[in-house]
Amino acid sequence: MPVPIFGNTDLISAHFRSSLVLLCAAVVPFGVFAGLPGPAAAAQEETIELPLARDLDAPIAMLPARHAVSIANTVEHVPAIKSEIALVVDQDTNEILMQKNPDEVSSIASITKLMTAIITLDAGLPLDEQLQVRSEDRTTAGWSGSSLRPGVHLTRAQALHLALMSSENHAAQLLGRTYPGGVAAAVAAMNAKAHQIGMNDSIFADPTGLSPQNRASPNDLVRMVKAAYEYPEIREFSISTAYELRMGKHSVRYRNTNRLTSHADWQIGLQKTGYINAAGRCLVMQTVIEGRRVVMVLLDSIGRYSRFADAQRIHDWLIARGPAAAKVSLE
Repeated sequence: MPVPIFGNTDLISAHFRSSLVLLCAAVVPFGVFAGLPGPAAAAQEETIELPLARDLDAPIAMLPARHAVSIANTVEHVPAIKSEIALVVDQDTNEILMQKNPDEVSSIASITKLMTAIITLDAGLPLDEQLQVRSEDRTTAGWSGSSLRPGVHLTRAQALHLALMSSENHAAQLLGRTYPGGVAAAVAAMNAKAHQIGMNDSIFADPTGLSPQNRASPNDLVRMVKAAYEYPEIREFSISTAYELRMGKHSVRYRNTNRLTSHADWQIGLQKTGYINAAGRCLVMQTVIEGRRVVMVLLDSIGRYSRFADAQRIHDWLIARGPAAAKVSLE
């Protein structure tokens, strides 16, 4: 049985050991060979969070060569992404363009609001009906960070708009409370709809997404995005960049939680962001890239802007690859 060359030093001649020392000394700097810290050892690897907005056009980091994927006898550099879970699919052919942990079921935070919107529209409730925010619409996050306090009036369409565009939790809770049968019936309808469209690894627990029990796989979220895309109201409200809501004598201006909706490089048809501690930073989108309709799912990303930077990397990477590229897995 062969013995590893360094498994038994008694098998190595003194002459060979001395030659080996000379060889190592020639290849490795003396300080490193002697166990002293060299220049590289003193430097710490720095992780840089890519800012978004005006810095989106900055050079895109790529995975090291050991992660490169060979396609058609060429070496392709796959964009390094911070999202722990990712799935990018051709909307029309279901071709998988990129995946990372595609079967993992995780909390989805406010991505949940897409299903809240779907069941609200399925119920055929009048969108122009005036609704009033009540104390029971208070979510687990409290009233902080929200202008929708008890006594505020808005239409069901406005509540949908704010829930989808600005991820307004009280607007989503209001939609659930005013659903026929209340919040419990709304959640039951959400789970029934999920089953209907084949979201077999998903469960919904509330209309807002604040509960960590709202869970789904990226494959299921692709199904939900495709289903939501069939509703013109969801498409319109989710990609609106800003909306002004009149409240008595004053107005409150809301903005989209997805900054990519106002970026010139993007053609987004539907989107939803999400964040709670259990889910990390999340993003789902339907977009058109080089004439191809794509569904993008990014979950459990670290850093406030990392999901958007991940999306931009994937967007630019798909453009560079062209329409006939093969599936890539980052697992």
